[in-house]
Amino acid sequence: MAAHKESVFSAMLEEFDAAAHILNLEPGIWKILTHPKRQITVSCPIQMDNGEIEVFTGYRVQYNITLGPAKGGIRFHPSVSLDEVTALAAWMTWKCAVAHIPFGGGKGGVICDPTKMSQREIEALTRRYVAEIIDAIGPEKDVPAPDVNTNEQTMAWIMDTYSMHVGHTTTSVVTGKPVELGGSLGRREATGRGVMIATRESCKHLGMDLQKTRIAVQGFGNVGGISALLLAEQGARIVAVTDWKGGVYNEKGLDVQNLFEYVQQNRTVAGFTGGDPLASDKLWGLDVDVLIPAALENQITMTNAAEIKARIIIEGANGPTTPDANDHLHSRGIFVVPDILANSSGVTTSYFEWVQDRYGYFWTEAEVNQRLEAKMCEAFDAVLKTSLKYKVDMRTAAYIVAINRVAIVTRMRGMYA
Repeated sequence: MAAHKESVFSAMLEEFDAAAHILNLEPGIWKILTHPKRQITVSCPIQMDNGEIEVFTGYRVQYNITLGPAKGGIRFHPSVSLDEVTALAAWMTWKCAVAHIPFGGGKGGVICDPTKMSQREIEALTRRYVAEIIDAIGPEKDVPAPDVNTNEQTMAWIMDTYSMHVGHTTTSVVTGKPVELGGSLGRREATGRGVMIATRESCKHLGMDLQKTRIAVQGFGNVGGISALLLAEQGARIVAVTDWKGGVYNEKGLDVQNLFEYVQQNRTVAGFTGGDPLASDKLWGLDVDVLIPAALENQITMTNAAEIKARIIIEGANGPTTPDANDHLHSRGIFVVPDILANSSGVTTSYFEWVQDRYGYFWTEAEVNQRLEAKMCEAFDAVLKTSLKYKVDMRTAAYIVAINRVAIVTRMRGMYA
């Protein structure tokens, strides 16, 4: 696939190339792993509430299915593009490989603005989109999940539409479903739990006492909020939290449970009285031990990387650090745990959901969390050992682990012609 310099896909290729060079990846495998296996573009006509017909463009990309069915979310957003979806599908390939689960990488999206659509229109669009890509998805082919502007309800509609077409209830066609419909206990908290585990393991590696660490969190949604709660339970001191509207700081530590309840009611941390107001851009320069960006992409750039004093950065969000900022942080000895490792617990628990659906037997939340703990520690250890072996940062090490796992199986399977 041709990728121009400004594309999201080209950014993925930069990260890929650095690791592939270290692995001395042979040219043939290199070519295979830098081209998407399948890109699907569909037109989705639906009748709007006003009676008019609108046609929406949708995509589904299966980047690589060497290790198993494609796995990745579906997003509804005006900025969705084929380039973006392809890059996200590639990143899912590496994330699943780092997590050591038997999935390949996929991603989907529809160009639309769901904030301007009724619930009926969103449901109609979801069902039509699924009908258009139905030959490409399935429990053993491609397993979608929620992403930007999609949720458990969206997954329920997808599961129902697919089931109606195949003639029987097939819960394992998607993950991120409501628990009542075959979803897994522990799934909503999984990504935040993984961030907590990555933070704990990083502190162990650096000889830091987690209970004495001061932590700042950007974003207090599902990932940032849950990780802050779980880290506070481990004895860490959460001293600062910011979100889209502002922030709060308390050197002695915030009451995270009260803050969590406040955000549930007010949808922002701004105005919380358990600390001093904090401007969002002041978070980066705080004197803390751990920084957790858990909001949007491209938040740590060369404009603010020099301000950062934290010894550890745990990427709860996808792509929060630009490549040049990552190099700058590494040169200063800051330990950055990349997104494809730190937040891989989400897709790991999606894998658990898929397994439970296919098996027809469901685990307790304690069992889910115990299995997640084991998988996250295994993944962290593999990346850390690779980092030390090749003397590279954790991001490059994560790509080395992922690319090597996919490359090994690609060689074993050989070339079908």
